Amino acid sequence: MKIRVFAILLMGVLVGSCSDFLEQQPQDTLTGDQVYGKMDNVEPLLRGAYVSWRNIQKDRPGLYTTLGTDEAQQGTYQIITDANQGGLDLYNGFLSQENNAVGQLWKSRWPMVVTSGNIIYYLASNTEDDAERRELIIGEASFLRASIMFEMVMYWGEVPLVGPDNEEYGYARQPMDIVYASIVQDLTTAIEKLPSTQSDPVYPTKWVAEALLGKVYMSAQESSGFRDYALAKQAFEDIVDNGPFSLLPNYANLFDPNYANNQESLYEWQFTNIWPDNNQIQWQTGSRALANIDQYCYFGGYDLIMPTSYCYKMKSEGGIWESGDLRKNASIRYDFTYQGIQPTIPAGFGGDELNPHIKKYEDIRTQGSQSFWNSGKNKAYIRYADVLLSYAECLNELGQTADAESYVNMVRTRAFGGTLPADMAW
Repeated sequence: MKIRVFAILLMGVLVGSCSDFLEQQPQDTLTGDQVYGKMDNVEPLLRGAYVSWRNIQKDRPGLYTTLGTDEAQQGTYQIITDANQGGLDLYNGFLSQENNAVGQLWKSRWPMVVTSGNIIYYLASNTEDDAERRELIIGEASFLRASIMFEMVMYWGEVPLVGPDNEEYGYARQPMDIVYASIVQDLTTAIEKLPSTQSDPVYPTKWVAEALLGKVYMSAQESSGFRDYALAKQAFEDIVDNGPFSLLPNYANLFDPNYANNQESLYEWQFTNIWPDNNQIQWQTGSRALANIDQYCYFGGYDLIMPTSYCYKMKSEGGIWESGDLRKNASIRYDFTYQGIQPTIPAGFGGDELNPHIKKYEDIRTQGSQSFWNSGKNKAYIRYADVLLSYAECLNELGQTADAESYVNMVRTRAFGGTLPADMAW
């Protein structure tokens, strides 16, 4: 009898202990709520995601998506020595999932979608006292997720969703109407929760969220059902009527590091010419002919991306430039004379190293003391000129062409030095 009672008591202790064990959280892993549900944890994660967003604008990957457009192409040596890049530039059969450059575009973006989506999902149930802080974080995470998802849906069409949407849709790729609904909701949330100004330019304001919403409505694939010029116009119009932005009088100052985060900037990625915050863009946009002369020549580089002849020629030659447009020489380098030396085309490469090159990323701060690899000007995401021209496009699509012309001419007036010749007005 005593043995039976002892066995029963022992069983009770074991069952109780087992119950306690089963109710405890694992000590070597953290749940999603533990990681993303606390603002002290989330803030460094979110900042890291914004730094990652900046970092995908660096170096070659930050330029890949411009290749193959009417305005940009690879240097000849680059395209014949790297089939992955060649697929991007030529839109050939190697523009596929086997292409490492294409894969890199996806792999570098998806972790940011996961981080921002989880922040949005878990912070929604946060009960900490600082509601204002929580709302700001959700707004910043919503903007980041929308920005990346808009880019991805434009590249790949149907993509998966991460965050609150998973409960309804799961983790499979979703039709574009569902993806765009999520993007629009994120941007609507961001506009509601973001402030008009941020002390730290790493983080967005409501104005850039509103500008991106306008771009979503005017640029969404028609098959998504979200192409809507009236809604796009409404977003841009609020920025034009109520925003604090204006055009810089001198177009060339847009590419001067002394004018970073100026009155024309809605958002720009923050770089310096000091590692690890340099962006190396000049390394890819400068001329090898100058690199061979002097690695400290600020307009040297390796010809990854160059303007097409359409982009650097005059309109009379089949290009885009009109006589008197000051943007031409501020954007493109035609003269490669360096310290009195006229470089020659290096043997054994592409033969186009002295063709016109992109100029606006040249960072004179590196001249004579640092390799052009250390170039580090800020890189614009959305500028006010972009808003004005997008607004004009919406007005034109809605039949308000005369009004559209006035906004185009605002930008053109700056391009011609402040006085637009009558024959140059649209």
